[in-house]
Amino acid sequence: MTLRPIALAAVCCMLSATEPNDATRRWWAHVAAMGSDEMQGRDTGSEAYQRAAAYVATQFEKSGLMPAGEHGYYQTVPLHVIRLRTDESSIELVRPSGVTKLEWLRQITTAARAGLPERLEAPLVFGGSDSSTAGLEGKIVVQLAAPGARGAMPRMAGVAGVVSVDSAGGPEPARWPVAYAVTMTIRGGAAAPPNGGPVAFRFNHADADLLFAGSGHTYSELLDLQAAGKPLPRFPLNATLRARMKEESGDLESDNIVAVRPGADPALRDEYVVVSAHLDGYGLGEPWKGDRIYNGAFDDEAYVATLIDMAERLDESKARLKRSVLFCVFTGEEKGLLGSKYFTAHPTIAPGKMVADINLDQLRPIFPLRILTMLAVDESTLGETARKIAGPMGIRIQADPEPERNLLRRSDHYSFMQIGVPSTGFIFGYEKGSPEEAVYRRWYAERYHSPADDLNQPWDPEAAAKFNDFFNKLVVELANVSERPQWKPGSAYAK
Repeated sequence: MTLRPIALAAVCCMLSATEPNDATRRWWAHVAAMGSDEMQGRDTGSEAYQRAAAYVATQFEKSGLMPAGEHGYYQTVPLHVIRLRTDESSIELVRPSGVTKLEWLRQITTAARAGLPERLEAPLVFGGSDSSTAGLEGKIVVQLAAPGARGAMPRMAGVAGVVSVDSAGGPEPARWPVAYAVTMTIRGGAAAPPNGGPVAFRFNHADADLLFAGSGHTYSELLDLQAAGKPLPRFPLNATLRARMKEESGDLESDNIVAVRPGADPALRDEYVVVSAHLDGYGLGEPWKGDRIYNGAFDDEAYVATLIDMAERLDESKARLKRSVLFCVFTGEEKGLLGSKYFTAHPTIAPGKMVADINLDQLRPIFPLRILTMLAVDESTLGETARKIAGPMGIRIQADPEPERNLLRRSDHYSFMQIGVPSTGFIFGYEKGSPEEAVYRRWYAERYHSPADDLNQPWDPEAAAKFNDFFNKLVVELANVSERPQWKPGSAYAK
């Protein structure tokens, strides 16, 4: 493949026409090593994930980082997995006129969980705007997800199930096909919620007319009512949903990689600036256009590569930072921040010694870098430090313009915030209505959590290099400044 960026013809924004410099080529070589098809998407606990983890540990060792895990560079995370066996499961709509078979992962899916009934058969009712469950006992209730909702399911006691039809709108369009139906938890962690209760399904909006056929109502009619803020009617769908669901469960293990560059100042070297990214992806899943490898090049191998790049830069420069820098590469982020949750519950460094976490995720170097969205920017003094570094580089730091997407709680920095460590993450920002926003939206619509997030996608080498430079300067500043970062008065995260 070539490293030359490719223009996205469907939007009015050309990517940088510059070739990568030597530093960016080296960085991209790490991305290519971890994001190649040979790494099979690095699903949590898989053999391919362990090979990728070994690659990271080897690069850290070459750059002079010291092991800081529980056994060398590794911290083993004990996990429990439940998987819906879609190849042994079936689901269909039954009407007097005939039976319509549905495709798991393409038209409908459900969360794998303990206690999922092996068989389910119940009539379908569109629930409408009425929040009462009177008369719905034993039925499966169909609802429209709110625009932009991420598969949220209403709680409806007494019903047999809930089918939520995904919204086609919002900043992150619903992802179909779904890679697989898998749930992972940390073994020995908090007790799982009680088994049983309504089965929650997601339904692909592209096929929603299948649910409403013969009901006297149409999907488009209901969407129009929802958009206008008008009440939605309740009515029977004259169909039964019949499902046979086979699940399997078991235990597995997957490693975090933890390494440290010791500080040089006797007064500060026992304090640690944490830098983090996640190594796991979605692995092998439901195919897209014949491709079933969910490479995750920019989610998140590019930024594991940035951590490797930082270790290499520090080693080559022989920089003597005052504080220590703790490098954390987490597993299980895509399964619910599992690796970072485990690390912050079982830290290999005393939590009070960790002064900040700068987490790398949600970054896409696909247009010129002029704006960075900084999560929790006004919660701690990290925002002031970031602005000090970014300003001379021609980068404007902004607060999250889309808090409804809940990005703050969706990546590993949030685990550190829960134990009181000032933390943040970054997103490539844009002006509303700009060509850059069009590129960003298209990336989420076409590549996010799909096999299209691969090594062949267009990217901007200059933007990637500029962010890596910003990140390195920010971490060096945090490692050397006399005052450690602090939560601001009134922050909900101050402990």
